[in-house]
Amino acid sequence: MTDGVWLYAVTTAESVAEELGQITGVAGEPVRTVFSDGLAAVVGSVPLEVFGEEPLRRNLEDLDWLEATARAHDAVVSAMVRRGPAVPLRLATVFLDDDRVRDLLDERRADFDSALTLVSGRTEWGVKAYGDRAALVAAVAEAASRDEGSGKGRGTAYLARRRAQLSAQETVERDAAVRADEIHARLVRHAAAGRRQPATDPALTGRREWMVLNGTYLVDDDRADDFAAMVDELGKEFPGIRLELTGPWPPYSFAGVEREPA
Repeated sequence: MTDGVWLYAVTTAESVAEELGQITGVAGEPVRTVFSDGLAAVVGSVPLEVFGEEPLRRNLEDLDWLEATARAHDAVVSAMVRRGPAVPLRLATVFLDDDRVRDLLDERRADFDSALTLVSGRTEWGVKAYGDRAALVAAVAEAASRDEGSGKGRGTAYLARRRAQLSAQETVERDAAVRADEIHARLVRHAAAGRRQPATDPALTGRREWMVLNGTYLVDDDRADDFAAMVDELGKEFPGIRLELTGPWPPYSFAGVEREPA
């Protein structure tokens, strides 16, 4: 049986100076390290009859297999993050042998060094914003009618409210996008970096809520409480928008050093 090399993460040699213990990977294999001048790739030897290019293509279409494999991959990455700065590699990054892994470390050394500097002392957090159409329409209409009807008679104020409600119904998508933009911009100011991701496919989550923001943020560990407080504050500030904070996660969104495996 021929083995390939599954790559989990790249970290510093110092972070894996001690034995990796009983950590096992996606094939139940013991996890080990491949070193190159201060960098360490955390890898495992996996059978290519299961994890080679063609078998992987088939297996990745099996959602149960994919979930179990992703959990095993993430468990290794999370264990490395607890030891020190680590750059996670995407799921199913497989090389033919250790020499190919060393080539990657050598070729992308500057990228890995920059990424390790970026994530050092920081953790990824996720913020999802969900819109409630009815509540958002009501909030926008109330604000607009208050401005338009201020100081006017009861009948005029009623007409202002009605016009505002109709207008808010027509612009609810735009109003939600404006609020999502504002929320993201303010969260980025409280993070070392932030990215907007595509909305999560409801077919994968089983949730039918209207997602207006799917953001990931790299936050200094000593400012995590402040970041969480800001999420809570923003959730109260924008009626019709519910914020959900998740994490901490390994910094998958901020690795930025991947290439096609060989």
